Amino acid sequence: MGDGCHWEGRGKSLPGGDDAGWDGRNDRGMTSYRHITPVSRRAATGTVAAVYRQSASEVGQTILQLASPAPDVLAATWALLRESLLVGRAPRAEKELVAIGVSLANRCPFCVEAHTAFTHAAGEHALAEVVRAGGTPDDPRMAALLAWAKATRTPGAPELADPPFPKELAPEYVGTALAFHFINRMISALGDDSLLPGHAERSKTVRRLAGAMLARTMRKTRQPGASIGLLDLIRVSNPPGWAAGTPIGTAYAALRVAAGSGGMLLTGAGTAALRDAMRHWDGAHPPMAGAWVDDLLSEVPDSDRPGTRLALLAALAPYRITDAEVAAFRGTDASLVRVLAFGSMAAVEHAERSTTTALIGR
Repeated sequence: MGDGCHWEGRGKSLPGGDDAGWDGRNDRGMTSYRHITPVSRRAATGTVAAVYRQSASEVGQTILQLASPAPDVLAATWALLRESLLVGRAPRAEKELVAIGVSLANRCPFCVEAHTAFTHAAGEHALAEVVRAGGTPDDPRMAALLAWAKATRTPGAPELADPPFPKELAPEYVGTALAFHFINRMISALGDDSLLPGHAERSKTVRRLAGAMLARTMRKTRQPGASIGLLDLIRVSNPPGWAAGTPIGTAYAALRVAAGSGGMLLTGAGTAALRDAMRHWDGAHPPMAGAWVDDLLSEVPDSDRPGTRLALLAALAPYRITDAEVAAFRGTDASLVRVLAFGSMAAVEHAERSTTTALIGR
């Protein structure tokens, strides 16, 4: 994503390669997706076109295309990402570190690689490489921030008890963490392994070159709240207390509504199964083997199991979604995005509850 989560497109090279100087403002080769066909920039209309225009203007390319079959999900995802990560007073490098920490916890290697490049772009070269390699930053504050970000997946983790940032900046840090709990899951479910241009994960030199190219976007002036006009605010209410009165809170509430529409594609038994699974989830990654998904579906009617299975996997292990499970769902691209968003948002709200408890009363 240019200046957000991930680059989208296949076969694009970094500076020094065959496409040196590429700025991302085209749709060549944007086929690096599984299970869906995103709306291209040329075919986009309405909300999708508006999101594409704003993201291209601000970061040099259209982004988050994997959510485009569901325009309200796309707009809300972009708004939360923009308002928490791309604008605000918190240092950009620190918020990039949060993005990497959450992505490490969720096992989303693509986002780890992308935000390693953005950390380079912010000028934190040593930090980027240490964190990418699984190390701990030398700076105690950065180390604490990385530990906090990783812990947002795990309810009751001791690292969450004393958030390492000032209360007035909590919406930016928490918003960034929650945005990536959502985006990691959607990318793991719908993206393939070739999204990064030029395979930027190959070497430190390539990653630093990627950062140098991305640094231009970080110098852009962005006004808070510019994405809110893209949202259907008639349906939005009850912004979260941790971000009340901010564009971040409005964007989060909009994503909660948009993702919630996927619940209408499941039966009551299906949504109950998802709620029950989240209530008992400790943040651990499920075992590779075993019938744990089937056990969670035991009370769900056969006709509702494919959709519920996808929602459960999106919440708990989106990287394990198979072609066969998507085929069994037999839905449209839009319905698939919505069901996955519903499951992803269940995990986001799980993280929100555990992450924001310590902020109350600070």
